[in-house]
Amino acid sequence: MTNLPIPDNYQQLFDKKITQTKALFEQFTIPEFTAYPSPTSHFRMRAEFRMWHAGDELYHIMFDQKNKKRVRVDDFPIATHLINQAMQSILPLLKFNLPLRDKLFQIDYLSTLSGELLISLVYHKKLDEVWLSQAKQLRQKLLDQGFKVHLIGRAANQKISLDHDYVDEQLTILGRRYIYRQVENSFTQPNATINIAMLTWVINVTKGLSGDLLELYCGNGNFSIALAQNFNQVLATEIAKASVKTAQYNIAINQIENVKILRLSAEELTQAINNEREFKRLKEICLTDYHCHTVLVDPPRSGLDSKTLTMISQYQNIIYISCNPLTLKENLIELTQSHIIKKMAFFDQFPYTHHLECAVMLSKIG
Repeated sequence: MTNLPIPDNYQQLFDKKITQTKALFEQFTIPEFTAYPSPTSHFRMRAEFRMWHAGDELYHIMFDQKNKKRVRVDDFPIATHLINQAMQSILPLLKFNLPLRDKLFQIDYLSTLSGELLISLVYHKKLDEVWLSQAKQLRQKLLDQGFKVHLIGRAANQKISLDHDYVDEQLTILGRRYIYRQVENSFTQPNATINIAMLTWVINVTKGLSGDLLELYCGNGNFSIALAQNFNQVLATEIAKASVKTAQYNIAINQIENVKILRLSAEELTQAINNEREFKRLKEICLTDYHCHTVLVDPPRSGLDSKTLTMISQYQNIIYISCNPLTLKENLIELTQSHIIKKMAFFDQFPYTHHLECAVMLSKIG
């Protein structure tokens, strides 16, 4: 019966996090810092909950990270209003429906600012025709309640989509509307307001730069599509097949004509640029047709490997987006041998946690 309250001292927590993160980079000369706070509630676009069965009762739970005890969640104020509404609406529809309730152990929610909702029901059983029939009725009842909802059933080696497995987000950035398809179980930015702030920042700091842009770890094209306006061409890489397919759709739906996505890892692209390996996936691409003066990287928490660091240090301008200030600091020690830091920004992607997204712009010395 527990609701999860949010602290009322967000600004104090945010300021403390900024101070601590700035201290990590005190060895560097950074002429410009900018910090972007998050909305204090209803900012998270996705949420995942385990389900707890207690007699006739069924409710969402989470586990306390400190003591591992389960916590009943009736309201989740960090998630969007849409997710909270769906949490309230779906439980009565599942509660006495045995085919849908039986062995249901998790529900995942993915919402958008544009009002779409994707709900994934995850089971410890094989999903059959009876389940499918009841799931269709469940989706219709949610539609009748006004939800623009898509429903998915998941089990071991099974995925059943009732219509499709994605939502289409709409973001307005500097007066221009962009559509971003987001596929279930693929990476998406969790805080849409902060994502808009990040996209606005990278567009502004790259205005006036010449040549083409190279992007590593492009995901669904989040940065590539928004930045296309500032460059002659954009060559972007991503290793996950689902993300590449989604990025190609996003390029087409936004009518962007100067972005090309390659299915390569950062390591593979480095090998291709250094002529260490040939890739069939590069058959239709001539890397020498691109005159990239700027590179954007958005690596995983582990940061960049040494070969990729060496490769990107050849570019005039580097935009580094980081979800881990510690590995960013390590990489900056190397990159500041050849580049100077021009701008740095902090984005509070995950309020009320110690996590902080960082962005750095560097320019080559000399």
